[in-house]
Amino acid sequence: MDAYNARMPDTGKGLLKDLFTLAFLIVVVVIPIRVFIISPFVVDGESMHPTFENLDYLIVDEAVYDFEAPARGEVIVFRYPGNPSIFYIKRIIGLPGETVSINRGVVTITTADGQDVTLAEPYIVNEDATYTKNVTLGTGEYFVMGDNRPNSSDSRVWGVLPRKNIIGRVDLRLLPINESKFFPGAASYAASSSTTSPPSL
Repeated sequence: MDAYNARMPDTGKGLLKDLFTLAFLIVVVVIPIRVFIISPFVVDGESMHPTFENLDYLIVDEAVYDFEAPARGEVIVFRYPGNPSIFYIKRIIGLPGETVSINRGVVTITTADGQDVTLAEPYIVNEDATYTKNVTLGTGEYFVMGDNRPNSSDSRVWGVLPRKNIIGRVDLRLLPINESKFFPGAASYAASSSTTSPPSL
């Protein structure tokens, strides 16, 4: 007869087990991911307009540069060299061993192997600067700029960015919802080389 009688589950023990499992996952999985792999970042200011706006809520991948080198065009969050307690968001323009030349807002890169590349930058707010700037980067040094060139404090103002100051790459925009996407600041310069092939003989 007992075989046909269903027993009520012990809901108290089941709830306790679920809470313990949730707490375990938070400690073992969520907290390490939050502390060592990703972190939130809220944009403060207009230096990356129009790519990012004030109060955009971003997710920064802190582990990516443990496996690969920072690349040109990537948007990064870093500690400002003049005051490491302040966090900046900018775009990588120049890489170690390169020379960055700026002439009336046009950026040309002389790569480590001697090629000249004029960057096509459709994401920027144009600036008709009257100055020329040339910076040669050493080992572990990067040249970064904001997309809102007339209103950005960046490597043009305070100098090169040391590799040790880079926190991570912006991989996701969560807010605003209608603008959410992965790799929101992605840029490619593959077709912008100004180097010409030698004439055929």
